[in-house]
Amino acid sequence: MTHAVILFFATFSAASMGVMLPGLVNMTAAKTSALKGRINGILFSVGASLIVIGQAYIGVLVSKYLYRNPHIIDTLLKVAVIVFTFFAIYFFMIGRKRKEKKIRSVYVSKRKSFFKGMLLSSVNLLPIPYFCGLNAAWNVSGWIKFQVTDILIFILAAGLGTFATLYIYVVYFNKMQGKGRFTKYSDYILSGLMLVLVIITLIRIFYSEFEVG
Repeated sequence: MTHAVILFFATFSAASMGVMLPGLVNMTAAKTSALKGRINGILFSVGASLIVIGQAYIGVLVSKYLYRNPHIIDTLLKVAVIVFTFFAIYFFMIGRKRKEKKIRSVYVSKRKSFFKGMLLSSVNLLPIPYFCGLNAAWNVSGWIKFQVTDILIFILAAGLGTFATLYIYVVYFNKMQGKGRFTKYSDYILSGLMLVLVIITLIRIFYSEFEVG
């Protein structure tokens, strides 16, 4: 029992910290809450967290044979560069087209927010190598073994930890008094964050290639 508790809280904390800094998913969750209400923000977060559970499981699988296939992470990072570049341009163009409008009450599909969370979380590939590294570290520490129970605890803790941080983003931005300013510049913020992620990912690619060379 102690082993399971340590594994759960260690993974939960690591997953929470992994999305603590502003990024594509958490900033979009905040934007969804500010524009469409807290319920839609929470549903977005639920959809994103479900995908994270799948990504955590992929991370577990990859960690089993990563040392024999190091090119896997390089491929994921190169795909991530393309995806982040696309979203950087996309959010910038959306921000330029946004016009000042009076805030009015509109009907927003809750299902749409849920699937949007799943979509954006799916294109964010960085959690896979992150959870792969965590799994390897926990394995060395003896906190996890490649058994069904440990894997279930690991992936569930990853999903719940992610949701906990996204929920904080949703509630915090929903309570902001200056919500109008955030929604006005949110697309530019997201575009800038995508550029930062592109730079960071390129650095990681060049660093890994330098180590191999």
